[in-house]
Amino acid sequence: MLIQRPTWLPKILPELDGLRGLAVLGVLFYHCDPLLEGTWLHDAARWGWAGVNLFFVLSGFLITSILLDSRQKPRYFRNFYGRRALRIWPVYVFVLAICYWQSGWFIDPTVPHLIRTPFWPGYIFFVQNLSAAVMPSSIGPTWSLAIEQQYYLLWAPLVRYLRRPWMLAAVLVSALVCSPLVRHLNPHWMWELHNHTLIKLDGIALGSLLALGLYTLRLSQRAWIWIGMGALVLGMATAATVAGGTSLLDTALALGFAGATLAAMASTGARNPIGAALRHGPLAFYGRISYGLYMTHIMVFICFGWFNIQMNGHGIPGNLAVVAVRMVTTTAVAAGLWYGFESQVLKLKRYF
Repeated sequence: MLIQRPTWLPKILPELDGLRGLAVLGVLFYHCDPLLEGTWLHDAARWGWAGVNLFFVLSGFLITSILLDSRQKPRYFRNFYGRRALRIWPVYVFVLAICYWQSGWFIDPTVPHLIRTPFWPGYIFFVQNLSAAVMPSSIGPTWSLAIEQQYYLLWAPLVRYLRRPWMLAAVLVSALVCSPLVRHLNPHWMWELHNHTLIKLDGIALGSLLALGLYTLRLSQRAWIWIGMGALVLGMATAATVAGGTSLLDTALALGFAGATLAAMASTGARNPIGAALRHGPLAFYGRISYGLYMTHIMVFICFGWFNIQMNGHGIPGNLAVVAVRMVTTTAVAAGLWYGFESQVLKLKRYF
């Protein structure tokens, strides 16, 4: 079976920026959840953690698409890992350096104590999510990067050397089945190892299956739109009903997010309000700066903790003022990081 990108699917999909924006804003509001109690935003913010699931779906799709496009090209591993390193490592190293340099501000206990724990080497090798110990909140978001790095390391060789699509599909289906099964058979993992790779594979596996399906199944663009809409409705309906509070919740959410991603891609460029909102405006902007925002927002929250203290005792208006300050400052920091640092580093991708 021929593995080839559909002719109707462009290389650049601006709608995905809007989906990234939704994902990162969900995470941001989730970490503001206690401050939103008593407002109409509170119920939505409580589900903001699912933004990471959407990130995983998008990552699985994009990375698998890149690998499928380049699997026959020379310097496959050099180019792939070089480009991934440029995308991930500069901001990652920057955040770790700031946190450890100002450990008295961002990390407690002290640096010498942390170096003696199993976690310090874990950050270097991206395995910090495999331990039950609690990471400092300022670098807590790095657990999802660890999962993605582990995924890149194993998935790229499989795409290169497993020549038949059904072999790749079998690996992905196995990963998709693995996560809810492990969550069901080992419920204590949800508390002790809640960020372990084995229980967080749903989104990446579904995103990768989505890419593999698009590259191998010769269906029309309209058919893919309907499949995406059906998966979106089925996934969200299941998450809101029978899967809620069970080991299948993350899987149902991943299915819904994969459906939304597929529908957005298959209708790319369409003139409708949803497509326009994903391609332009605030959501697309937040999608561009999403990585820096995701990595630094807890640090910014800590820096402005003094404002939280000043607003204590002012009730809901004071809490909303704190949320507003957090939004403005985190957006400013992430935008500066993108335009002044990330985008400049990414120009080096031309060498890979």
